[in-house]
Amino acid sequence: MAEAIGGTVAFAIGIALSPLPVAAVILMLFSGRARSNSVSFMVAWLFGIATVATVVLLLPGLEGDDRTPGTAAGWIKLVLGLLLLVVAVRQWRSRPGDDEVPAMPGWMQRIDGLKPGAAFGLGFLLSAVNPKNLLLAAAAGVTIGSIGLSGGETVAAVAMFTVLAALTVAVPVIAYLVAGDRLDQLLDGAKEWLIRNNTAVMAVLMVIFGFGLLGDAIEILF
Repeated sequence: MAEAIGGTVAFAIGIALSPLPVAAVILMLFSGRARSNSVSFMVAWLFGIATVATVVLLLPGLEGDDRTPGTAAGWIKLVLGLLLLVVAVRQWRSRPGDDEVPAMPGWMQRIDGLKPGAAFGLGFLLSAVNPKNLLLAAAAGVTIGSIGLSGGETVAAVAMFTVLAALTVAVPVIAYLVAGDRLDQLLDGAKEWLIRNNTAVMAVLMVIFGFGLLGDAIEILF
């Protein structure tokens, strides 16, 4: 169990450090349906992360002999690492210049008009389909599925990983539910910073985790 938590905590932090989803939930907190939309988004964020990790850990061949990672786990981590590096290069090339003001994505401009169902769908897409989060959650699933945990330990490991990965989305929502409009100035400043620095932060994180997964894969395969 401790091995699973230790092996996935870095991936959880990588997902938690996702600027645009955090900015999106902050925007929801300024909308007319602040409470219902932000809670729907948070629940979907948790569900998406847990779903990807669970689906991947159920893949056959992840566990080798003596509860060690199998060859399948090594090859999957190799592919995930390479994909992260490819996405990192694309992100870095698309970053705005020093004098440019990054434009808010079109979907973020429509957040104010979302209903709770649409907020749920957006949260799921950003957690389970966004390339960085998808690859990191998949990497966590490989790690959990390759070390021979019992059923209860597996559920607990996925739950711990999911909670850690969702902290940066959950904390603003819970804080708003408790403190309400008193957080407006702080949240607005955080939103601007997150949008401005999203591309650079994402690129750096994907490079770090990409090379980390490649190292894991080499250790397993060779």
